Amino acid sequence: MTRTWKNSEPPLPIMEGAPVPPEWRVPALDWDNPPWNRWAFRNMRSVATTVDVPRGETVWEMPAAVSDFADLKVDLAEGPKTWAQILDDTYTDATLVWANGRIVAEGYWNGMTPATQHIIFSVSKSVASAVAGTLIGDGLLDVTAPVTEYLPELEATAWKGSTVQQVLDMTTGVLFDESYGDPDSHIYLVDVAANLKPPHPKTDPTKLRYSTWDLIMSLTEADAPHGERFDYRSIETDMLGYILERVGGAGLAELASTRLWAPMGAKRDGFFTVDRANYPLADGGFCITLRDMARFGRLLLEDGMRDGVPVVPKAWIDDIRSGPHGLANDYLQAMFPNGCYRNQFWIPDRGGRAHVSLGIHGQHIYVDPDRGIVAVKLSSWPVASGVPAHLADWLAGVEAIVREVS
Repeated sequence: MTRTWKNSEPPLPIMEGAPVPPEWRVPALDWDNPPWNRWAFRNMRSVATTVDVPRGETVWEMPAAVSDFADLKVDLAEGPKTWAQILDDTYTDATLVWANGRIVAEGYWNGMTPATQHIIFSVSKSVASAVAGTLIGDGLLDVTAPVTEYLPELEATAWKGSTVQQVLDMTTGVLFDESYGDPDSHIYLVDVAANLKPPHPKTDPTKLRYSTWDLIMSLTEADAPHGERFDYRSIETDMLGYILERVGGAGLAELASTRLWAPMGAKRDGFFTVDRANYPLADGGFCITLRDMARFGRLLLEDGMRDGVPVVPKAWIDDIRSGPHGLANDYLQAMFPNGCYRNQFWIPDRGGRAHVSLGIHGQHIYVDPDRGIVAVKLSSWPVASGVPAHLADWLAGVEAIVREVS
């Protein structure tokens, strides 16, 4: 039988034994591919160099009244499935649904526990956005300013002439290839520069850089005028992270802790993967627990406030939901035909206020402020992206649960 790497199949003895047999050691080049990612995503401290994002002294409580929805039937495009089947078919590591002011569904698989810190990949971009919102609220960062006002070094790169807002919306004209799995793409060069992977044998060695900053400084080509198109490029968030460090006067991990993680009331520390120069991977290196992921979603749901106390300015949350950005390329429209991208968040329908944070291999935060819903998911898809049905099916299951508890 051909394995599909689902939870319903017998687990493999990855990284088990003393010593671990060679055939079950996670390979440095393929830790994010199956079957290795099923272990690696929840053990990133063993995969990469990391830096902590400390929690604060108080915890934001998350009331719970959890029910068993395993047998709940959900109508999907391909036919009905149960909630349990959806979770298995979408390689779920953990998921949680918040509705009516409480957790109504929660579950863990594949060795996950409530204390396990799982990588959230590009959901990290939304975390960086929230940190940016606090700096904007304090008058330290102006989104209309050119990026070179904060990082004059960028005069020598393709970001010259772009604004902070264009970086946030991924509408700069910087040439960057986000082809996952291609060892000669820019995004693979990020993995190497970020100290997540060794150079691939097929990677052009002349393109390799020591650190994320060095890679940013090497990007001198543009393929569009700034502000004229949307194109999803993770390097935009890494560059944003350097701006946040420059204006915030501290490293990104410290800023994330003092401005977001501690005041939000996270129950456990988070951590970032870091490059050789100790820079946290803003675009996709944050690792957190499921419930703290839900706390972040709840913070967004409640207009950036924890129990009425502002953490992220409401004006920034409002701008995410209804800011004047309508650019979308074919990739975005394939997922969300009437959607757009704003401030490092996906907007499924520009006519509504719901927003989504998405990470490769199936990391999701869905927030609907009009109905009081937060849903989060940690996954180990066997492919990085390109499976819109996985997201659609999980969201259909979330909607079915919400109907049951309403």
